[in-house]
Amino acid sequence: MTEYVIHPLVIGANETDQGIMTYLRGYGKRIWIPIYSFYLEGGDEKILVDTGLEEFIVPEQVGREYGLDILEFEDALATVGLKPEDIDCIIHTHLHNDHCENDCKCPNARIVVQKQEYEFFLNPHPLDHRYYSDLLDGLRVEQVEGDVAFKDGIDLIFSPGHTPGGQSVAINTAKGKAIITGFCCNDQNFPPGGPAITPGVHTNAIDAYESAKKIYAMADILIPLHDLAVGRHKRIPE
Repeated sequence: MTEYVIHPLVIGANETDQGIMTYLRGYGKRIWIPIYSFYLEGGDEKILVDTGLEEFIVPEQVGREYGLDILEFEDALATVGLKPEDIDCIIHTHLHNDHCENDCKCPNARIVVQKQEYEFFLNPHPLDHRYYSDLLDGLRVEQVEGDVAFKDGIDLIFSPGHTPGGQSVAINTAKGKAIITGFCCNDQNFPPGGPAITPGVHTNAIDAYESAKKIYAMADILIPLHDLAVGRHKRIPE
């Protein structure tokens, strides 16, 4: 089976409340969350998971304090020897704007997303303001449904709850199965010994809990989508 190396690229950061990550817990604690794009090195295609923010302002001390290189999309890709036009495929965990704002810069990429997520993206409920339905205009969108054996060494795992059609990305590595969560969370969602804690933002809290629980049990290497520690690694596994 193909083995991959995962390169976390920090493309923006937001200041928020811990309760946005952990439902009914941590409210009032201000935190910074990195916005990631992950380059999957290996195989026959150049693949990104998510593309991060297009425009952001982050105080310089945030990167220094947390040990993060927070870069614009093109500069982040350059650290792994790539340009936007080199990207063949973008797999989306979900379609909140902070995960797909740079898709339009990758003219040769196909966009892979769950069918339920794409349908909601095109006609979102007013409850969720994070969908900008013009972000994928003119791009090649490939819809998948449910759990999918996507490529040798890469599986897509349907992970609804945070959004209607979230998908986690399971990647074969030299040290086992690494899973990038399909929902926004950090290390506080996965306390040692469990149980998992429901993501603080969700369209269905029960589904969100079940998705977090499932991914926690499946992963040899767990990669929470907004965890600070992930961005300190140049490669996973190291």
